Amino acid sequence: MQPSLLTPLLDRLLDPVGAALNPEAARRLLDIRADRKTQAVVDRLAAKCNEGRLSEAERAEYESYVVASGVLAVLQAKARAALARRPGR
Repeated sequence: MQPSLLTPLLDRLLDPVGAALNPEAARRLLDIRADRKTQAVVDRLAAKCNEGRLSEAERAEYESYVVASGVLAVLQAKARAALARRPGR
């Protein structure tokens, strides 16, 4: 699948999740961040990718992080929208 198609597809697929979020769940989604160890691995892989030095295994691992972060970004956008729809945020 082309990366440009990934976000619109995820957006549509995750619409029911966004509609089901209560304020607490939405706020918890917005707080999700990679832990330091994971972020260090992603940063190392990103640097190697930018230098064109990733092995096939590293590329697969890095691509999985990129996809996961895309899913999280869509979920967090839905969480922000869910909170914006509710009075008394």
